[in-house]
Amino acid sequence: MNCHHCGTEIKIERFVGRTDECHKCGSDLHSCVNCANYEPTLSNRCREPNTEWIADREKGNFCDFFTPSKTGRAAAGPGASKEDARRAFDSLFKK
Repeated sequence: MNCHHCGTEIKIERFVGRTDECHKCGSDLHSCVNCANYEPTLSNRCREPNTEWIADREKGNFCDFFTPSKTGRAAAGPGASKEDARRAFDSLFKK
């Protein structure tokens, strides 16, 4: 998996624990943004329908549905998805 914050590749030997952090930047690894189930377009931002609401998706949590993401979604760097979303939104109103 890749760290959602800095994009560093993380080797997982057994599982990702609640308090595990990226060895490079110190970001929490057991967080929604590092999970394969994370989907920002869904109402609960999760593909699993029975998860509890989590306010801060970048902080470590106790979710039992956590599965390390293999897509490297965050490897583009912090804030990249917000910029992409803003450009897509702005393009809706251009003629």
